[in-house]
Amino acid sequence: MAKFAYAYQKIVGLKESEKRQAEWMLSDALGKLQIQQLSLEQLLSERKLWEDRQTEMAQSAVSLGELLAVQQYISYLDSCIQSKNAEVRRANGVVEQSRSHLTVKLKDEKVWLQAKERAFNRFRQATMLQEQNELDEMATVRFMFAAP
Repeated sequence: MAKFAYAYQKIVGLKESEKRQAEWMLSDALGKLQIQQLSLEQLLSERKLWEDRQTEMAQSAVSLGELLAVQQYISYLDSCIQSKNAEVRRANGVVEQSRSHLTVKLKDEKVWLQAKERAFNRFRQATMLQEQNELDEMATVRFMFAAP
């Protein structure tokens, strides 16, 4: 029996490789997004901590300079939080781009795999037809030799 060899197997392999690369890119983008979100959470918790500290200081006898220093630090944290929010939005955009890129690569790979499957089915049908013809021919020859 003949062995199936798909003429475009290298393209199928390339499409599988491109899909794998797109999966890695998405995984990397998700990791970076997670890091940015964690950093944002840390900034928000630090801001809350300093805000609570400022409230406590306002209720006790501390100098105005200390209160101003804490307020300036909270303002600095606010600007860091705004910047980090922008980074999180950018990271989300990269994740969405990676997702759409992966979707395209998945569809592309699926098209080529379906084409390979159709080619294999045609090959299998042709092989089965050839085998049936050979069996029919053998039966005919046997019948002719058996009949006197």
